[in-house]
Amino acid sequence: MSLNYNERKSEELEFVIVAEEGSLSNGDRLFVEIDEFRIVVFNIAGKYFAIEDVCSHDDGPLGDGEFEDEFEIACPRHGARFDVRNGHVLSLPAVEDIPAYPVRVADGNIEIGIPVE
Repeated sequence: MSLNYNERKSEELEFVIVAEEGSLSNGDRLFVEIDEFRIVVFNIAGKYFAIEDVCSHDDGPLGDGEFEDEFEIACPRHGARFDVRNGHVLSLPAVEDIPAYPVRVADGNIEIGIPVE
């Protein structure tokens, strides 16, 4: 099954409030833990994206990485790159995608969709 939870139906997700709208400025990132999920949320040009804060290459933290392109983040440890919109791996040494989560703004709050298993 795809790790891109953006593709899941809303009844397969539980949306969890992580911040107030406006608290995450353009270019900022927010690190959150929800149950067993370690997630980083990005504000890129006013749009929110969320991915797992773990590189699939060696389980190192990914969220502190630098952006190589508007939507490509590079792992700070070994340089593997991922697309923050969908979690797809874009370069070695990683070969597996990482989870990507839907983000929405509702009632003035930023919410992340967590899979309900």
